[in-house]
Amino acid sequence: MGFSKGRLTALDEHLRINYVEPQRYPGVLTGIYRGGELAHVSPIGLRDIEGNEPVQRDTIFRIYSMSKPITSVALMTLYEKGLFQLDDPVSEYIPQFKNLEVFASGVYGNFETTPVAREMTIRDLLSHQSGLTYGFVNRTNVDHAYRDAGIGELKTTGTLQNMIDSLSQIPLEFSPGDRWNYSVSTDVCGYLVEIISGRPFDAFLKEVIFEPLGMVDTGFYVKETEKDRLAASYQYNENGPPIRVGDFEGGDYTRNPSFFSGGGGLVSTLDDYMAFCQMILGNGTFKDEMILGRKTIDLMGANHLANGVDLEHVAFGRWSETQYRGVGFGLGFSVLLDPAASQVSGSKGELAWGGAASTAFWVDKTEDMAVVFLTQLLPSSSYNVRRELRTLVYSAIDD
Repeated sequence: MGFSKGRLTALDEHLRINYVEPQRYPGVLTGIYRGGELAHVSPIGLRDIEGNEPVQRDTIFRIYSMSKPITSVALMTLYEKGLFQLDDPVSEYIPQFKNLEVFASGVYGNFETTPVAREMTIRDLLSHQSGLTYGFVNRTNVDHAYRDAGIGELKTTGTLQNMIDSLSQIPLEFSPGDRWNYSVSTDVCGYLVEIISGRPFDAFLKEVIFEPLGMVDTGFYVKETEKDRLAASYQYNENGPPIRVGDFEGGDYTRNPSFFSGGGGLVSTLDDYMAFCQMILGNGTFKDEMILGRKTIDLMGANHLANGVDLEHVAFGRWSETQYRGVGFGLGFSVLLDPAASQVSGSKGELAWGGAASTAFWVDKTEDMAVVFLTQLLPSSSYNVRRELRTLVYSAIDD
C-alpha cells in the first residue's frame, strides 16, 4: 500500500481530536485507495448526534456538488457515441438559449443587457465558463433573479425543463468563455443528457454509471428501507456544537423528486463513490466495466480555462471547494496545475472536487491513489479540513 501505519493513525487522531471531539463535525468517514486496494477506511464520531448513532462504512451521505463529476461523466459517454461535440452551441439542443444576453444593469423583470461575444458551448457548461451562476451566492442582481425564480434550489418538485425555461429569461453574468463561475451549469448538463439520449436523467445515470460500477446506494433519494443509514444534516454554529437542520436549498433526500439535480442532488456512500473514483483512476474502466475511454478521461482532466491560466486569473467570486492559485478546471473537475503555486501537497494533474456539506474527494494518478472524505456539515467553508487532509494523507506515503 505504501503508507506508514503510524501516519494513518495520526490522520485519524487529527480528525478525532480537532474536529469530532470538539463537536466541530458530528462525524467523519475517510477512505484511501492506493495501489490496487482500499488502504484505509476510518469512521469517526456520529452520523446522528441526537440519536447517538455512529458513522459506519455504509452510512449514506448527501454529496451535493460531488454529484457534478458524475453528471459530467454521464454527458461525456454521449460524446463518445458521437452525439455532440464540445464546441457545439448549447442552443442547438436548447433553442431557448439562442437569445441569451449579458447583464448590464437593472433588476429582475427590468434588466438592461448586451449581446454575448459568442454563444455558449457545451464545453462552457462542463467547465463552468457559461456565464450562469447560483442564486445562493448573494452577490449580484443576476443571482437575485435566480433566487426569485427558484433556480438552483434542490427542491423535489418541478422539472429540469422548468429550470431551463426560467434560465432562458435571465441574463448571463458574463459572456461565455470570459470568466469562470461556479453555477447551475452542471444541472443544464443533466438536462442535455435527457435531450441527447432521449431518456430520463435518473434512469440514464442508473443504467450507464451506477449499475455498471455497483453503486447500489447512489441516487437522488434514499429508499424507505435504508433511511436509517442516512446521516443527519448539520449547520455550522459559531457559538457551539453544530445545529441539526433540514436539507440544503429546499431539498428532501427521503422523497423521490421530479427535479433531478445533476449539480447537487445525489446521495452516496464511501464504497460507491470510491468505485467512481477508481473508474477515473483506471482511465475510465472499473472491474472490466468500461464507462469512458482513456483519451476521454485525459480530455476531461485537461485544463480547459482560456489560455491555460489558473482559477486565480479568471474566477468570478470565491468558492471553498478548491484552491484558486495553481489550479485549473477541466470537464467536471478541478485540475491541479502547479502544487508549489497552490501551496498544498499533491501531484500535477490531480482531479478533485467537494460538496456543500464539507465532503471532498481527489484522484491522483501519479500516486495511483483516490481519497474520499465524507461528513455532513454546512457550509463547506466552515473549516479548512480539506487542505489539512491532503497534508496528512501525502505525509503518510512511505514508498
